[in-house]
Amino acid sequence: MAEKGRSSFRNPADESFAAKGVLLFLTLAYLALFLILPLASVFIEAFRKGWTDYYEALVEPDAAAAIRLTLTIAAIAVPLNLVFGLAASWAIAKFEFRGKSFLITLIDLPFSISPVISGLVYVLLFGTQSVLGPWLKSYGIEILFAVPGIVLATVFVTFPFVARELIPLMEDQGTGDEEAALSLGASGWQTFWHVTLPNIRWGLLYGVLLCNARAMGEFGAVSVVSGHIRGVTNTMPLHIEILYNEYNMVAAFAVASLLALLALVTLALKSLLELRFGAGAAGGRH
Repeated sequence: MAEKGRSSFRNPADESFAAKGVLLFLTLAYLALFLILPLASVFIEAFRKGWTDYYEALVEPDAAAAIRLTLTIAAIAVPLNLVFGLAASWAIAKFEFRGKSFLITLIDLPFSISPVISGLVYVLLFGTQSVLGPWLKSYGIEILFAVPGIVLATVFVTFPFVARELIPLMEDQGTGDEEAALSLGASGWQTFWHVTLPNIRWGLLYGVLLCNARAMGEFGAVSVVSGHIRGVTNTMPLHIEILYNEYNMVAAFAVASLLALLALVTLALKSLLELRFGAGAAGGRH
């Protein structure tokens, strides 16, 4: 009887192995169809006429200006969001105050609205029919259809990334280390630099990478405020759209491949940080 009972027993590991295989196959098939094949087609189309045409498409004056502008916008927006993310996450994770939940909601706001809407908000604030727009223009300050407007739109759509990465991490760490440092006579700046920052450095870098990737690839909000001035206010995504609409496919896919390559580099760095951050977290628990 006992042997019969044991022979009829089904090993859960066998079922889990079969389920794992099916789920893995479906996941890989989905990724191949909707991610890998489209991404591969971008690079295939970009090099369809050879390296020479590919290189010329990237060094063409309007394309070079779009690349420089994209990198410049990211270089401005990411540090601003780094400072904001550190300040916001410090306040939310380390202190209790009235309106804390409302502040967290505001930080999540760009995730819940369309980037186009955020661009339109700046048009309403700084357009010719607004109060601020004509007043600023009288002092020679251009916001819309200029670099400042693109920076503002990019900052708006990317500011949650650093903060949302750090808030749960800092809440999980608590305030014990900081309180110990302060009790030993450390100043606030010394506590932040030698205690808090080392504890959050990998999460901070992870959030910065995500913020940078979104800043370089942002289209909707930037499209509304840029004015689409070739060689002046067109970022890489906007330049790709113009080339595509002009049926200049090789040039469009060449610039798109560069943007995709930047995204892949960001993804590789993100994966390395996940491995390093995970190992560091595990080591910290032990």
